[in-house]
Amino acid sequence: MTLATIFLSEVVGTAMLLLLGAGVVANNILPRNKGAGTGFLMVNFGWGLAVFAGVLVSYKSGGHLNPAVTLGVAASGAKEFVAGIPVDFMSILTYIAAQMVGAFLGAVLAWLAYKKQFDGDAPEGFKLGVFSTGPEVRDPVWNVVTEIIATFVLVFVVLASGKFTGASPTPAANLGWLGALGVALLVVGIGASLGGPTGYAINPARDLGPRIAHAVLPIPNKGGSDWSYSWIPVVGPIIGGVLAGLLSGVLLP
Repeated sequence: MTLATIFLSEVVGTAMLLLLGAGVVANNILPRNKGAGTGFLMVNFGWGLAVFAGVLVSYKSGGHLNPAVTLGVAASGAKEFVAGIPVDFMSILTYIAAQMVGAFLGAVLAWLAYKKQFDGDAPEGFKLGVFSTGPEVRDPVWNVVTEIIATFVLVFVVLASGKFTGASPTPAANLGWLGALGVALLVVGIGASLGGPTGYAINPARDLGPRIAHAVLPIPNKGGSDWSYSWIPVVGPIIGGVLAGLLSGVLLP
């Protein structure tokens, strides 16, 4: 296993995540769509299945797809991300860089799939909402708190799943693709329970990469990219992920 393999795996997985995740939002909120108005729960399921697909196709790298997960694993004291890839500065940088690139590319692919809808007369906020999150009540402190809590749940449960052994003192069970399904259902649950206040970014790359795509793509009447909010879905998830990693050693003996 090499860092180049890790990079490519995370790019492909995160691109798949954003293509399907941004796609379900576009289908739900942009006009002249078959899925228009299907609601937030449909978005939750769409994002969950997007995670499922992304994790499956990035099996080589362990399917992080999220800087908060990568930093959480590092903070947990793990020695390796996957076999042959130690937890160090270069491997962390490789994961995060690949996640940002993949998120940008996936957002561009979603835009291409919905090009005619984006060219239409949807409100500016709807067009931005396909790419990035935003709060229902704008309060930076509490918006950060929401993202910290939601991301803590994500990373803490992911770390716990890696320790699952059933009832016997054996090495962690290899659940295969069922592990990816478990993460998918977790994301659906987080969205349904904690997604209301901020749209649950729970992933810095998922929000920042597509927000950059929104800023540079030639989308008619798209408005601004809300950079004043952009730090919240980066800082909150990073704090939540690192806290989950640090506390996993105490709370997940």
